[in-house]
Amino acid sequence: MPATTMSKAERDQSHARVFDLSQHSLRELNRALHTLTSGSNETAWEVLNPKGSHSVAVGVDQPVSIDVRGSVGYYCAGMNDGAAITVHGSAGPGVGENMMSGSIVIKGDASQYAGATGRGGLLVIEGNASSRCGISMKGIDIVVHGNIGHMSAFMAQSGNLVVLGDAGDALGDSIYEARLFVRGKVESLGADCIAKEMRPEHIELLQGLLDKAGVTGVKASEFKRYGSARKLYNFNIDNADAY
Repeated sequence: MPATTMSKAERDQSHARVFDLSQHSLRELNRALHTLTSGSNETAWEVLNPKGSHSVAVGVDQPVSIDVRGSVGYYCAGMNDGAAITVHGSAGPGVGENMMSGSIVIKGDASQYAGATGRGGLLVIEGNASSRCGISMKGIDIVVHGNIGHMSAFMAQSGNLVVLGDAGDALGDSIYEARLFVRGKVESLGADCIAKEMRPEHIELLQGLLDKAGVTGVKASEFKRYGSARKLYNFNIDNADAY
């Protein structure tokens, strides 16, 4: 028989460290992840039976891949700094809160304030996101395949929020310099948030984000851009990184 070849992802998964939360505590899982150091051979992890547990895989600061096989509760993958975390289910409030770098993919839906205060990295929600998605985002990129709820991107300071579906009331209320791209309809815009011209540089930026998020069959030109009218605050763009 001819030899078969495995992809890198398949090879990594075949050597993954399996952590079953029906047999071990969440504290043990997070402790093991926090003790990882640069150059560790444990680069792939698989978490079984999360059963809605809160704070799964928080504070990971190494470039490892973590597959969570089921839905999670509050604050999954909070403060992620470099890991590639995939939740094969839905996530409760605060997923990816204060993420610094790396990626988080939610295969289902996400509850309130997904990606809140995120400073970097990519958060992909393949279902819908609830209210306040991207609240006070500070550099994170968020791509939502479905719809988002009301007050999303409230006080969003920098970064990009991409929505393939519709957006609820008060989108971008009190927004600073974040960029919002919505393909569907927007129920209403919040204070100081306005529709803006979709220039070639925005098309290029958005297409890159769609590609990174695994979105196919959708063109960046199908989106509308929203941002700040810059009338509610005293803001110097040269100091954006300080906010």
